[in-house]
Amino acid sequence: MRMPDLGAWRARGSELFPGIMASLIVGAAASYLAEHYATPKLLLALLLGMAMNFLADEGRCKAGIEFTARQILRFGVALLGLRITLEQVLSLGWSPLLMVVGGVVLTIGISVLMARVLGFTWMFGMLTGGATAICGASAALALSAALPANAKKERATLFTVIGVSALSTLAMILYPTIARSLGFDEQAAGIFLGGTIHDVAQVVGAGYSMGSETGDTATVIKLMRVAMLLPVILCTTLITRASQGAAGAQKPPLLPGFAVGFVVLAAINSTGWLPPALPALGSELSQVCLVTAIAALGMKTRLQELASVGVRPILLMIMESAVLVGLFVAFLHLAD
Repeated sequence: MRMPDLGAWRARGSELFPGIMASLIVGAAASYLAEHYATPKLLLALLLGMAMNFLADEGRCKAGIEFTARQILRFGVALLGLRITLEQVLSLGWSPLLMVVGGVVLTIGISVLMARVLGFTWMFGMLTGGATAICGASAALALSAALPANAKKERATLFTVIGVSALSTLAMILYPTIARSLGFDEQAAGIFLGGTIHDVAQVVGAGYSMGSETGDTATVIKLMRVAMLLPVILCTTLITRASQGAAGAQKPPLLPGFAVGFVVLAAINSTGWLPPALPALGSELSQVCLVTAIAALGMKTRLQELASVGVRPILLMIMESAVLVGLFVAFLHLAD
């Protein structure tokens, strides 16, 4: 049996340590500011990371920043599985579940079509549509990890994180007013808010601002949307495999390792065997990993690169959000 090369591991750890620590420090600063100024944590991590982008140039931090932006990101996405149980998904019955599935599928499908009309690739439509339809910045990071590497992917991911975070904050303020103006009762308002606001934190803020029943319902609906992350990643991978196979390239695995981890952790969490503190700890650790990874992604980009994208991507994400709102309003009226 071959013994592990401890010297090589130690050398690799020493190489990665400065960049990982730099990303952790930026992520911790973003978390502190987010708690004190009610600003989306991932958005702050991205902006602070961009301000420190000189660290990703050739130097001691470069390798660790690359590792954090790729591997720690995947680990954080896998830990999202600890947020979900099958009981939560089924607790509201089949009607809300069908609304969530229909909303996610239709929003992503329409997003891909709109992206093509506006001159973007199907991958950009999948990225922005998935972020809008599922769980905001976390979904954007997960889908980015599943999509094939190309020169523009990181810039597209960063733009999507900025756009979906800004739209989610705006939705947290505006959507409760829309729910009241449409005459939704507490449960219907919870389904609307949980089904249309992008990020989990903003769903919780908007839902509980309208009452405890609305907040509870919105949170469960949001977790149903998070559960859609796995089938969407699987479909994305299948499409990628088909396109790369046609081009003669090596096909990626059917399910990325982080997606398998997501499923396994969600299944374990659904058994009820875990003490309540463990899923809570896993969820917190997931947030730490995602904040650290998005800080590293911010360090790898340049502001002028994002400024060059123009108005069309912004228009696309606004239209995607409007499509999602329209779908859930129609679903709720049909369910009456």
